[in-house]
Amino acid sequence: MKFSCEKEQLAGAVTITSRAAAAKSAVPSMEGLLMEAAEDLTVWGYNQKTGIRSTIPADVTEQGSIVINARLFGDIIRKLPDDIVYISVNERCTVNIRCSMSEYNLSGIPADEYPELPSTDYQNSIYMKERDIKSMIAETNFAVMDNDARPIYTGALFEVENGILTVVAVDGFRLALRREHVAKTEVSRISFVVPGAALTEVERIAGDSEELMKVTLGTTHVMFTMGNNLLIARRLEGEFMNYRNSIPQSGKYSIQAARRDVINTVERVSLIISDKFKSPVRCQFTDGKLRVSTATTLGKAYDECAVEGDGEGLEIGFNNRYILDALKAAPSDNIRFQLSTNVSPCVITPAEGEKNFLYMILPVRLRANEG
Repeated sequence: MKFSCEKEQLAGAVTITSRAAAAKSAVPSMEGLLMEAAEDLTVWGYNQKTGIRSTIPADVTEQGSIVINARLFGDIIRKLPDDIVYISVNERCTVNIRCSMSEYNLSGIPADEYPELPSTDYQNSIYMKERDIKSMIAETNFAVMDNDARPIYTGALFEVENGILTVVAVDGFRLALRREHVAKTEVSRISFVVPGAALTEVERIAGDSEELMKVTLGTTHVMFTMGNNLLIARRLEGEFMNYRNSIPQSGKYSIQAARRDVINTVERVSLIISDKFKSPVRCQFTDGKLRVSTATTLGKAYDECAVEGDGEGLEIGFNNRYILDALKAAPSDNIRFQLSTNVSPCVITPAEGEKNFLYMILPVRLRANEG
């Protein structure tokens, strides 16, 4: 195996694919990257849950494949000068790396010791602008469940219907939903669940461009193709909640506010809340004002901001992190709170325009001495 390529392109491919290499494994090849030199150079990282592939141009003079420790190889490539990198592998799997005056000889692992790579038996595909998928993931993935109590909720639901993609994430305390029109689809209706960890990597790889991302659905896997990069992950199986029936269709009170004003108010009050000193934030919706307060063993905090509408003094408690996560993710400067009682869900939507996002947060029961 012998090839040469641009250092910058190789460093980019190694950085992207290393995210899918196992950090620590009893099988050394799992901590490595599979490099395959043919017409171009293909680099794979795979942890038996998620696989990431990156393809870059290379001048291949001798085809072949090898596995190299991802952490060490990445450290070396990033430190090399910006020049052409020359890599060759001999029959003893010794990897020679040369760039300008730098040279390394590393022990590689035969490619046949690398785990079998996942594949997608084609069923259907949808196409979305990269920037749209990127923003949809960023604005919902925070609500994915972070433990395995209900495995299906450690991922987000992707649902395509009538040319619109809806992404939904839930964790038992909150729900995040985003909608966008698809650029192209081969089906009128389809749904599947993608692991949250895989979506985090898709968000990192995707650019803020108009380029189309192809999402290919197979029987057991889903594949995201972004230019020269590809991510493949096993679909989560199970019954996802009927989110439509869980979202209140109307509320007794409708309160409009500037998103940034509410964030600043809640953040100031949250300064006396920590993992050690926990307490919900008490939100009181009055005529034209949102009053926010809390109390912990550190003391008490109060702040307020202007809103439009009258909640008639409704007091409702929230986990401060949950409401901040939703407000920071909301892709609109002005939002609307839909409320009914202090024990019913709070729904946050755009104040005006297309209803392309929705966040639902379950309240926390308040005690008399809180806030």
